[in-house]
Amino acid sequence: MSFVKKNYQGILLSFFIALIATFLGQRFSIIGGPVFGILLGLIIALFPRKQFFEPGIAFTSKKILQYAIVLLGFSMNLFQIFAVGSQSLLIIITTIATALIVSYFISKWLKVPTDVSILVGVGSSICGGSAIAATAPVIKAKGEDIATSISVIFLFNVLAAFLFPIFGNILGMNDIGFGMWAGTAINDTSSVVAAGQTWAASHASDVALNYATIVKLTRTLAIIPITLILAFYRSKKSSAVSVRMSETFPWFILFFLLAAIFSTVFQLNETIVDFLTTLSKFCITMALTAVGLNTNLVQLVKSGGKPILLGFCCWVSIMLVSLLMQQVLGIW
Repeated sequence: MSFVKKNYQGILLSFFIALIATFLGQRFSIIGGPVFGILLGLIIALFPRKQFFEPGIAFTSKKILQYAIVLLGFSMNLFQIFAVGSQSLLIIITTIATALIVSYFISKWLKVPTDVSILVGVGSSICGGSAIAATAPVIKAKGEDIATSISVIFLFNVLAAFLFPIFGNILGMNDIGFGMWAGTAINDTSSVVAAGQTWAASHASDVALNYATIVKLTRTLAIIPITLILAFYRSKKSSAVSVRMSETFPWFILFFLLAAIFSTVFQLNETIVDFLTTLSKFCITMALTAVGLNTNLVQLVKSGGKPILLGFCCWVSIMLVSLLMQQVLGIW
């Protein structure tokens, strides 16, 4: 009951906004429900609200998104997951390396603080806010540096959810190519699934959404080696790192794989799969609504131009390298 009392207001707020976003997404499928959810959340976030909404909004933006991804696993085949994950591995390694290298050199040129550079580079290359949250205590980052980095990452998350489907259509990408691009070149999991779902809605196929999700989850696992390398570099004790890893490891990925295993072994009824997929997509819209509600545009403006320019350079370089690697590998 304490959980309900603490969170129900924020969850209900996200739920009702998501209903409106879903309706608008059905009317304007080229935009899609998740993008409308982000947009409505951003607009509403500009107005003052009661503090009791905050715990539920935070829960929705993180946990509901994870539940949505687990539900999405029931519509997938385990062999497909392994095939897509292995196919994308070289692109993932290349884009992560690109983001970290670009972040290092651009930050030197712009004279951005080292910790901000590391956090923006890791957030851009792996999984946005989650990677920043995992890395910040390892490098002992200051609170203001964390806030600045997360604000920059959120900016390009929102832009990606809007722009990637448009760019994909302009480039004439197919479902697999777009899914691979979104999964390797968009910062945060929430925006990856938003872009994938928007593409799926306008192309009447879930292939891109499934590919984008699998690739993104594979990419998220890079939190572990990157954080350990940074910990070693900063001469932290291994025992402290182990505790932090247990707290930040994306356990929902394991449940996603278990759902896919269950679906592969038992071959679920198509009606059940359709229901779970629909529920998953609504939960994604709900989570993206909460992300919008949680985005502080004022803090983003205060963070200044240099960190934003750094984030932009990382973002663009990842986009271009991902496209180039797909061309080299013959994926798109």
